[in-house]
Amino acid sequence: MALPSAKPRQASYEDILRLPEHVVGEIIDGELIVSPRPAPLHARASSSLGVWIGGPFDHGRGGPGGWIILDEPELHLDTQILVPDLAGWRRERMPALPGTAWFALAPDWACEVLSPATAIVDRTRKQDIYRQHGVPWLWFVDPTARTIEVLSRAEHGWMVAGTFGGNGEARIPPFDAVGIDIGALWDISPPPAPAP
Repeated sequence: MALPSAKPRQASYEDILRLPEHVVGEIIDGELIVSPRPAPLHARASSSLGVWIGGPFDHGRGGPGGWIILDEPELHLDTQILVPDLAGWRRERMPALPGTAWFALAPDWACEVLSPATAIVDRTRKQDIYRQHGVPWLWFVDPTARTIEVLSRAEHGWMVAGTFGGNGEARIPPFDAVGIDIGALWDISPPPAPAP
């Protein structure tokens, strides 16, 4: 006679708090998902993208403003706890930052920088959660392929709104009011010296 298998224990926020600082913890469908801190290529793409978007859209320098853009915010979406690489909220939806260490309001844009350790979860389980919680825009940045895939939330799933890559400037929704130098996201060469 087979004994019924024990139901796995649901992860809790205390499990995340007990993790060492060099990892990122998320709770997806009750399971604790632990990922290493980003590798240099991943960190470079995420940081550069935050600079390109943050200036014109968060601070209004050379762009329309109207957004709050954050690196690695902790999202508490019902029982799901996600940490996208970048996320943004329109200021009319979130005029002030919450008083908590996390965000209960789903963002208007989420960005996942893909790595071998996280790509399968980012492109499946997390993608589904973002859609279920009404996130209108989701980007997948692939530093190895040097591409940005843009998904727009549709009634019954996601619609691919575009894939951008290579070098040069691109206008990528929802931040298409200002061009982003895609090649600069992965380029580590120093900028040219100013002319004397």
